[in-house]
Amino acid sequence: MYWIGFDVGSSSIKAALVNVHDGSAVDIVQFPEKEMSIISKKSGWAEQDPEIWWQNLCAATQKLLSENNIKNSSIKGIGISYQMHGLVIVDKKYNPLRPSIIWCDSRAVDIGEKLFQSVGEDKCVDHLLNSPGNFTLSKLKWVQENEPSIYKKTHKFMLPGDYIALKLSGECITTPSGLSEGIMWDFKENQLAAWLLGNAGVDPSLVPEIRPSFSEQGAVSKKGALESGLPEGIPIMYRAGDQPNNALALNVMEPGQVAATGGTSGVVYAISEQQITTEHTRINSFAHTNHSMEKTRIGKLLCINGTGIQYSWIKNEMSPNLSYNEMNKRAESIPIGSDGLCILPFGNGAERMLENRGKGSQILHLNFNIHKAAHAYRAALEGIAFSFVYGMGVLKNDGVNISTIKAGNDNLFRSRVFSKTIATLTQAKIDIVETTGAIGAARAAAFAFGDFKSIAEATASDTVQKTYEPDSSTNEYQNAYQVWEQALNEYMD
Repeated sequence: MYWIGFDVGSSSIKAALVNVHDGSAVDIVQFPEKEMSIISKKSGWAEQDPEIWWQNLCAATQKLLSENNIKNSSIKGIGISYQMHGLVIVDKKYNPLRPSIIWCDSRAVDIGEKLFQSVGEDKCVDHLLNSPGNFTLSKLKWVQENEPSIYKKTHKFMLPGDYIALKLSGECITTPSGLSEGIMWDFKENQLAAWLLGNAGVDPSLVPEIRPSFSEQGAVSKKGALESGLPEGIPIMYRAGDQPNNALALNVMEPGQVAATGGTSGVVYAISEQQITTEHTRINSFAHTNHSMEKTRIGKLLCINGTGIQYSWIKNEMSPNLSYNEMNKRAESIPIGSDGLCILPFGNGAERMLENRGKGSQILHLNFNIHKAAHAYRAALEGIAFSFVYGMGVLKNDGVNISTIKAGNDNLFRSRVFSKTIATLTQAKIDIVETTGAIGAARAAAFAFGDFKSIAEATASDTVQKTYEPDSSTNEYQNAYQVWEQALNEYMD
């Protein structure tokens, strides 16, 4: 028997099978192989047809079962991970009324700010741990103001993962974790922030039924079974946004633990037991998958736009014929601090952790007589690593005590220069674990069903691929970081 996990991204749908006995991963596939398109009718807009997610999920499911010669009757249940902050609105027949306004759409920034000012900063921070921002509720308010005829037909609004569960089961359900990522969860009252919806002029009845992240959230209907290829009647036992789920996949569940990713952008997701925030303008705080009134578990999320995209730019423009592995090795030949070369990697839009500043990336102290291409590789890796360290300092200001860091095996964390720099400056070891969000979602569903006693047991078959301990050359790393931080301070003035 197997559990199946889905990861509904904006690029593709991933589907994974895990063994019911030990949680080991059997296989993972994605569909389509080419990235899904994003509709952008105006600058700053980003939309996708949610029916395309469903069609690709059905195709991925059938591909996964076929390639592994597994009968659908062997599937015990489902877990779902999904792109955060998106908005899907449906009519009374549960048909989408418009394309989904997805996570990277920025049209509702001003609406979120107006809500923040209208309700009051203190109440938002105390009860929501965030400002309404450019998140799901603000996007719904945009539809209300700009597409009133569509808004009048709205029966329910939901997150992308809620929509996939709806297609599978025919039931409209959401979770506290999901509502918190849409900035609609009152942490003090441990319930939907109906007062905020009221201020926005949104009827709370538009919110789906609320159930815990780890619980039965419907069962596959006859229609869902016919379209997906899954057996009718199996339960959906778990759902969470991609960043909380990525943390779960790495078994990052307790205070002091940090999950980090280094893709096009970088994310640091730290678990805290403090239900307060002082850095709400630079980070976001969400209900982690295991948060409850009795056991506070807040996921504090910091996003850095200019990370992997900086290193890929260096590769594509300077060394298109080199692999990342070759670049990493050449970077290791350069001393700590890159012989003075310093790079600020903030060339991918305004950075929230820098109070929404963004003047573009900067290359500083370049000396044509000293610096070679390998210096640029190391300076880029150091600059990105320093931005992670700076961000973790913001998290520490918000009460996070970092004990361990876990990361997936992506390009940046495969670099010894990058990982050693972070480990040394934070004095926290970094464990690199080979896993994915879809695998994590499948294991979480198995845990919710009772097949495992804990997430640690569910993920026990994972092995640590590599561990980076703090380096003994602490002073050299600190000196290099101080040079970079001084450049950053001047950048922000």
